[in-house]
Amino acid sequence: MFSDLLKKLLYASGALGLYHRVRNARTLTVIMFHRVLEPTDARWAHCDPDYTLRADLFTSCLEFFAAHYNMVTADDVVRARRGEHELPPRALLVTFDDGWSDNVDHALPRMRALQAPGLMFVVSDAVGRAEPFYQEQIIGAWRRGRLDVGTLAQALRRHGVQAPEPADAGATGLRQLISQVEQLPTEQRRALLAEMADALADPLRHMITADELRTLDDGGIAIGLHGKTHTPMTSAPDLDAELGGARAEMAARMPHRPAPVTMSFPHGRFDAGIAERARSAGYELVFTSVPVVNSTESKVGWLLGRLGFETGAVADGSGRFRPDLLALYLFRRPRRLLA
Repeated sequence: MFSDLLKKLLYASGALGLYHRVRNARTLTVIMFHRVLEPTDARWAHCDPDYTLRADLFTSCLEFFAAHYNMVTADDVVRARRGEHELPPRALLVTFDDGWSDNVDHALPRMRALQAPGLMFVVSDAVGRAEPFYQEQIIGAWRRGRLDVGTLAQALRRHGVQAPEPADAGATGLRQLISQVEQLPTEQRRALLAEMADALADPLRHMITADELRTLDDGGIAIGLHGKTHTPMTSAPDLDAELGGARAEMAARMPHRPAPVTMSFPHGRFDAGIAERARSAGYELVFTSVPVVNSTESKVGWLLGRLGFETGAVADGSGRFRPDLLALYLFRRPRRLLA
């Protein structure tokens, strides 16, 4: 829509910033991150690049947020929802999904340096576990040359899945096959993954520990829930365990804190009934992956949209941070009160 030069001029002139200050004055923008890593970190070769931001780009994002928004805490949003507090203009909340240990190593020090608060949504069963989720295991094995797309397709066919040889032997074909793995019944998926255990083996620790949870909490990163098992809520065999059960587990892990009152949906999947059940389970704020800016004009909603982005939204083809790209991505998002 805009030429590269025009994008830079719109940002450098202050026109985009003025537009944002007027248009988004009474909004809450919620940012969704996953992993934050340095390329020198051994886990870099094992991660899913679509859900990983380079640490220096993460710092640039935080500086951008500080320049254009008023960063708030999860408690600020909870209190505003209760009517006890008003959010500042152009409020922004930084969130992280899943519970990756690299958030402690790379994100937390950068947030502390800029006095930026945040909120991490943790999968309760993954706390203290070394291996990542199976989707990430597959992608990591493929990136390290331990698994190819054809081998995964053959494994799916052995388990009765009509998986033709993908035309694309790269990342696109791999993700198509992973989506088929996700659709398998739980026991069948476990059997398929067990067959590939040697290829998927990962010696590194990826998930957060109980001690690291406390480090985050002490460092200004609040803790919420992202389900019990990372299963999409729309296909979870035990929704009560994913909602109330996960909340009870986290309360037991962090007895010095009240039980979490915030959660986000794994894989972004939910429906209206599931959202209401989350409220009934004790969650006051329920975060989705609906890509909207949350209007606060009449009230602060309990069901909130979030904006996630890949590296392409913040950097050019050479990997250099581009504030104009980020401004155009964030400032023009639809404004909506979800519920």
